[in-house]
Amino acid sequence: MSYQPPKVWTLDNELGGPWGKLNRPVAGATHEKTLPVGKHPIQLYSLGTPNGQKVTILLEELLALGVSGAEYDAYLIKISEGDQFSSGFVDVNPNSKIPALLDNSGSSPIRVFESGAILLYLAEKFGHFLPKDLAARTEALNWLFWLQGAAPYVGGGFGHFYHYAPVKIEYAINRFTMEAKRQLDLLDQQLAKHRFIAGDEYSIADIAIWPWYGALVKGLLYEAAEFIDAKSYTNLLRWTDEIEARPAVARGRIVNRTWGDKQLPERHDASDFTALGL
Repeated sequence: MSYQPPKVWTLDNELGGPWGKLNRPVAGATHEKTLPVGKHPIQLYSLGTPNGQKVTILLEELLALGVSGAEYDAYLIKISEGDQFSSGFVDVNPNSKIPALLDNSGSSPIRVFESGAILLYLAEKFGHFLPKDLAARTEALNWLFWLQGAAPYVGGGFGHFYHYAPVKIEYAINRFTMEAKRQLDLLDQQLAKHRFIAGDEYSIADIAIWPWYGALVKGLLYEAAEFIDAKSYTNLLRWTDEIEARPAVARGRIVNRTWGDKQLPERHDASDFTALGL
């Protein structure tokens, strides 16, 4: 017999899967805890997931250009332990998701949450990685906002049902695989015509999209490269390799990361990368 939803939904038991215990139907803090604050104006509270990598890559790219105001402290938020539900974190991001940023450079702190908003904020604040020309700027923002709407289908949809869900549901896997491959094909077609996502200029659109879709086609997300036939997206792979070769990307992708061959759980100074050969 197929599942029949109840008239009024209630959470009767803990949702399954490795992250199920973190899900709950209410918002807000679960415990009191103050966030640490470092020496730099920009304070980042994050984890080195694709969404977290977007921000640290942009900050490292800005520093590579000599933008000293982009110096930052990056503190690790252990989402598996519920750090995102602390009172301090909720004050910065009421949505309890990483990344969250606090800019203390002005007379009053400015909180910025949601990764796309943080990228746009930093690009506008420092005047880099967002074209000045109206048409080019709009195209970059088109793709930035596309990513914010599209990535949940890859993470919460395809990734969850294909890789994390305790029960393999054929309909759900087929539905979200189809959508993930449609998105990959869209990016591949765009990159057949342009060097970068929004044209010939490297921008926050590339920085936003690369951690998700570059990792997916390189087999670094959900162990799914063969399943999605990643090798068929030749233009996307070309772009992925070009972005990956950037020194700032190599640094930014490991900040707040606690797994893999290179990891930097917290970052407070450029010298933190020295021991890692970066």
